[in-house]
Amino acid sequence: MELVELISESFGTLVNNKMRSGLAILGIVIGIGSVIALLSLGQATQQSVSNQIESLGANLLTVSPGAVQTGAVRGAEGGRTTLTLDDANAIKTSPQITTLKNVSPESSRRTQSQPEATIQIRR
Repeated sequence: MELVELISESFGTLVNNKMRSGLAILGIVIGIGSVIALLSLGQATQQSVSNQIESLGANLLTVSPGAVQTGAVRGAEGGRTTLTLDDANAIKTSPQITTLKNVSPESSRRTQSQPEATIQIRR
Protein backbone atom coordinates (compact mmCIF):
# COMPACT_ATOMS: atom_id res chain seq x y z
CA MET A 1 0.00 0.00 0.00
CA GLU A 2 1.14 3.45 -0.74
CA LEU A 3 1.09 6.35 1.66
CA VAL A 4 -1.76 8.06 -0.19
CA GLU A 5 -3.91 4.90 0.08
CA LEU A 6 -3.19 4.59 3.81
CA ILE A 7 -4.20 8.19 4.46
CA SER A 8 -7.33 7.83 2.33
CA GLU A 9 -8.39 4.65 4.12
CA SER A 10 -7.71 6.22 7.53
CA PHE A 11 -9.93 9.21 6.78
CA GLY A 12 -12.61 6.90 5.40
CA THR A 13 -12.60 4.85 8.61
CA LEU A 14 -12.83 8.00 10.73
CA VAL A 15 -15.81 9.27 8.72
CA ASN A 16 -17.62 5.91 8.84
CA ASN A 17 -17.12 5.53 12.63
CA LYS A 18 -18.04 9.03 13.78
CA MET A 19 -19.12 8.03 17.29
CA ARG A 20 -15.95 6.04 17.93
CA SER A 21 -13.80 8.86 16.56
CA GLY A 22 -15.61 11.46 18.66
CA LEU A 23 -15.24 9.42 21.83
CA ALA A 24 -11.55 8.84 21.15
CA ILE A 25 -10.99 12.58 20.65
CA LEU A 26 -13.00 13.32 23.81
CA GLY A 27 -10.87 10.86 25.80
CA ILE A 28 -7.67 12.44 24.55
CA VAL A 29 -8.90 15.95 25.41
CA ILE A 30 -10.03 14.90 28.91
CA GLY A 31 -6.73 13.08 29.53
CA ILE A 32 -4.58 16.02 28.47
CA GLY A 33 -6.76 18.43 30.45
CA SER A 34 -6.52 16.36 33.62
CA VAL A 35 -2.72 16.09 33.33
CA ILE A 36 -2.44 19.86 32.92
CA ALA A 37 -4.78 20.44 35.89
CA LEU A 38 -2.81 18.08 38.18
CA LEU A 39 0.52 19.61 37.19
CA SER A 40 -0.83 23.09 37.89
CA LEU A 41 -2.21 21.97 41.25
CA GLY A 42 1.13 20.38 42.17
CA GLN A 43 3.08 23.51 41.25
CA ALA A 44 0.65 25.74 43.18
CA THR A 45 0.95 23.53 46.26
CA GLN A 46 4.75 23.52 46.01
CA GLN A 47 4.79 27.33 45.74
CA SER A 48 2.45 27.65 48.73
CA VAL A 49 4.68 25.44 50.90
CA SER A 50 7.78 27.36 49.76
CA ASN A 51 6.12 30.67 50.66
CA GLN A 52 5.18 29.38 54.12
CA ILE A 53 8.74 28.19 54.78
CA GLU A 54 10.18 31.47 53.54
CA SER A 55 7.80 33.44 55.80
CA LEU A 56 9.44 31.82 58.83
CA GLY A 57 12.69 33.48 57.85
CA ALA A 58 16.16 32.14 57.37
CA ASN A 59 17.22 33.50 60.73
CA LEU A 60 14.92 31.43 62.98
CA LEU A 61 16.28 28.59 65.07
CA THR A 62 13.94 26.37 67.13
CA VAL A 63 15.31 24.28 69.98
CA SER A 64 13.07 21.38 71.05
CA PRO A 65 13.53 18.71 73.73
CA GLY A 66 14.47 15.20 72.69
CA ALA A 67 12.23 12.16 72.41
CA VAL A 68 11.33 9.95 75.35
CA GLN A 69 12.54 6.35 75.17
CA THR A 70 11.04 3.71 77.46
CA GLY A 71 12.74 0.38 76.94
CA ALA A 72 12.57 -0.47 73.23
CA VAL A 73 9.74 1.99 72.55
CA ARG A 74 10.70 5.48 71.42
CA GLY A 75 8.20 8.29 71.85
CA ALA A 76 7.54 11.24 69.57
CA GLU A 77 9.97 14.11 69.06
CA GLY A 78 9.37 16.72 71.74
CA GLY A 79 7.82 14.20 74.11
CA ARG A 80 10.26 15.08 76.87
CA THR A 81 9.99 18.32 78.86
CA THR A 82 13.62 19.02 79.65
CA LEU A 83 13.75 22.67 78.58
CA THR A 84 12.92 25.34 81.13
CA LEU A 85 12.78 29.12 81.29
CA ASP A 86 16.26 29.04 82.81
CA ASP A 87 17.52 27.39 79.60
CA ALA A 88 16.12 30.26 77.52
CA ASN A 89 17.72 32.81 79.84
CA ALA A 90 21.05 30.95 79.70
CA ILE A 91 21.00 31.03 75.89
CA LYS A 92 20.08 34.72 75.87
CA THR A 93 22.82 35.74 78.31
CA SER A 94 25.52 33.38 77.07
CA PRO A 95 28.81 35.15 76.28
CA GLN A 96 29.57 32.47 73.65
CA ILE A 97 26.45 33.24 71.59
CA THR A 98 26.83 36.81 70.39
CA THR A 99 24.65 37.02 67.27
CA LEU A 100 21.22 36.64 68.89
CA LYS A 101 18.53 39.23 68.37
CA ASN A 102 15.75 37.70 70.50
CA VAL A 103 15.02 34.55 72.50
CA SER A 104 11.35 33.63 72.79
CA PRO A 105 10.50 30.69 75.07
CA GLU A 106 7.16 29.02 74.40
CA SER A 107 5.23 26.15 75.93
CA SER A 108 2.60 23.99 74.26
CA ARG A 109 0.62 20.90 75.26
CA ARG A 110 -0.24 17.80 73.30
CA THR A 111 -3.37 15.91 74.35
CA GLN A 112 -2.77 14.21 77.71
CA SER A 113 1.03 14.29 77.79
CA GLN A 114 3.29 16.70 79.64
CA PRO A 115 3.77 20.25 78.22
CA GLU A 116 6.42 20.66 75.57
CA ALA A 117 8.90 23.50 75.93
CA THR A 118 10.37 25.14 72.83
CA ILE A 119 12.87 27.96 72.51
CA GLN A 120 12.85 30.05 69.35
CA ILE A 121 15.91 32.14 68.55
CA ARG A 122 16.14 34.91 65.95
CA ARG A 123 19.57 35.85 64.66
